[in-house]
Amino acid sequence: MHLPVTLAAADSGGATSSLASPGLWLLSIGVVLGLVLLDLALTRRPHAVGMREAVGWSVFYIALPLVFGAWIWAQWGSGPGVDFLTGYLVEKSLSVDNLFVFMLLLSAFAVPAELQQRVLLYGIVGALVLRGVLIAVGAAALDNLSFAFLLFGAILLATAVKIFRDQRKGTGHEVDVSSMRSVRLLRRFMPVTDEYRGARMTVREAGKRAATPLLLVVVAVFATDVVFAVDSVPAVYGITSDPYLVFATNAFALLGLRALYFVLQGALGRLVHLGYGLAAILAFIGVKLVLHWAHGIWAGVPEIPTLLSLGFIVVVLAIVTMTSLRATRQDPEAVGEHVGSPPAR
Repeated sequence: MHLPVTLAAADSGGATSSLASPGLWLLSIGVVLGLVLLDLALTRRPHAVGMREAVGWSVFYIALPLVFGAWIWAQWGSGPGVDFLTGYLVEKSLSVDNLFVFMLLLSAFAVPAELQQRVLLYGIVGALVLRGVLIAVGAAALDNLSFAFLLFGAILLATAVKIFRDQRKGTGHEVDVSSMRSVRLLRRFMPVTDEYRGARMTVREAGKRAATPLLLVVVAVFATDVVFAVDSVPAVYGITSDPYLVFATNAFALLGLRALYFVLQGALGRLVHLGYGLAAILAFIGVKLVLHWAHGIWAGVPEIPTLLSLGFIVVVLAIVTMTSLRATRQDPEAVGEHVGSPPAR
């Protein structure tokens, strides 16, 4: 019933026409906030996360977007359904790259096991807020700047080149805490305690307010959120220009990261070729955006259909996963080289 309306809006030239009504937007934001509050309640009492707990929540957060995608498909047809599933797959792939950096930060700051999920949750909340802002900015850019698709495509192509070079050099996931501007700025304004004080981020010592290492690692995670958001939002806009679907793909990809981290913690280091795959995917989407921009000026320029994008992404991820597992099976030392040895706090 809604499909003709959506197609008509798309054909009218509105770059960011959306299938969602204001009511659906409010409901979706409410559900996301509810899930965040649920996670906050679950992490209120610090505890080490067991594999059974992590797997259970991971299954839930993987099933949720699949059910949502099926609902989108049933309500609005295969076009929006494929857009959502493709965008979700892109965002989930990029979120795995986030997990590498989170893992190094947690190790670099020697975060106790019982506090790790709380740090991850803070990082996820920060990422949701940042991406919400960038999604709105991206929608405004697409509506008001004729070259916005070209700009987004250039950002992704530049990012793809950087990821590829870092992967070749073996520096893709190095973390130097002492060089992070956010951490150095915080240390300049506040003293830092030598030890963690439970889940507290600040304490009063000798009459002065001091930061705990927990605050430092949260600030570091927020700083990395900014970098990942700048790459992530243009990537999903390369799949769909519907702000609602962009929001939904980002939200679903991020919400399950806390549990997924503990499931994949031991396996993350084996994905030694993931950087090549992400570089290929971002470059592909960058080209797709540039072609879309050019098609709006010269009708003869071909466009890349979303279904082809979905197939390309699936094939690339399958290839880099298989080659990574094969490489680490033949050379176990490659795992340590890929993850790196994070510096001491």
